[in-house]
Amino acid sequence: MSIDVCVIGGGPAGMFAAITAARSGAKVLLLEKNGRLGKKLLITGKGRCNVTNDCTAEQVLQNTPRNGKFLYSAMAAYPPEQVMDFFRKSGCALKTERGNRVFPESDRSQSVLDALQRQLKESGVTVHTGKVKSISTDESGVTGVNTTEETIFCKKVILATGGESYPATGSTGDGYRIAKALGHTIVEPQGSLVPLETAGNDCQDMQGLALRNVAVKLLNPKGKAAYKDFGEMLFTHFGVSGPTVLSASAHIGKGDGWKLVIDLKPALDEAKLDERILRDLDLYQNRSMENALTDLLPRSMIPVILRRIGVDGSLQANSFTKQNRRALVEELKGFTVEITRKRPVAEAIITSGGVKVGEIDPKTMASKKVPGLYFAGEIIDCDAYTGGFNLQIAWATGYAAGTAAAQ
Repeated sequence: MSIDVCVIGGGPAGMFAAITAARSGAKVLLLEKNGRLGKKLLITGKGRCNVTNDCTAEQVLQNTPRNGKFLYSAMAAYPPEQVMDFFRKSGCALKTERGNRVFPESDRSQSVLDALQRQLKESGVTVHTGKVKSISTDESGVTGVNTTEETIFCKKVILATGGESYPATGSTGDGYRIAKALGHTIVEPQGSLVPLETAGNDCQDMQGLALRNVAVKLLNPKGKAAYKDFGEMLFTHFGVSGPTVLSASAHIGKGDGWKLVIDLKPALDEAKLDERILRDLDLYQNRSMENALTDLLPRSMIPVILRRIGVDGSLQANSFTKQNRRALVEELKGFTVEITRKRPVAEAIITSGGVKVGEIDPKTMASKKVPGLYFAGEIIDCDAYTGGFNLQIAWATGYAAGTAAAQ
């Protein structure tokens, strides 16, 4: 088989690169090892698919802690407004929610995949199922793609195989091996936007408890704030998860001593919180502390908080001292947990690491080492916070690679 551009990987970046290249006049083949396209796309945003973020290109880069500057040209060429325009014109109505997150109006990620598949068909992209073994090259650059079934002859290849998160969807790091064999440096992949394991049993004792409107601060081993956020979090059987925790995880570096400090009552300063506690103690003065705090805290949290400040849950509210109150205020304003490690990369929403950005042309996503080779999406060492920013990177890099490969 002989074609102009072969795209390896049928995820968001790969599909978008294929559509873009075909719209630019190239004869395009899209190779996907799964029996269907967009497997990982279907589970993003809890099955709703957070398509992008309704913000400027600059704001996307501000929300990309890892190698955001590298994306400057690609993001300027294909910002969120153009992504939204593409999907609307492709029959996928959109809506914008809290934090400028953009979702399909249907609340179904299938609507996003349907729009992409319509465009693949309309632009004439050929889609094949095939597992790629290697990319062939000679002194002039790319010459073809070798699958387990056949050899495809082409001068341009876009590698868009994703990272290593959610391996059941096909993201098993194949692209890293292929790129490395061609001389590219692979920055060691690790989980980004990943839940965190914590020391002790406090978080585990509150397993299943979801909190809204809390302030989260990540402290590095020196005790300095590495990241701050506000929003939702979740206690689990291993530690903590939820949007604020996932974003904080992107900032955790090597070494021990990282901590998460949670302000459980960010709307109240210490004086106002103390007044609130006094009111509850007065109202429930003849009850045990375990029952006196039910208006203030979720029930599963009360034993944990009282244990932390050294107070027996059976203590009567009218015996709760000023010192106890002070300790309670401090605990609620600074609930601190020690992070022992990130969960495995397979559980991460996105992979941090991948092909070194210094070896890729930022305008075209072309390899600086192999003429005719391009990269798109999560295989590149760039990652962002939750909120649609990582999919925006996929669309923008897919557009850049597709446009350049078709020329």
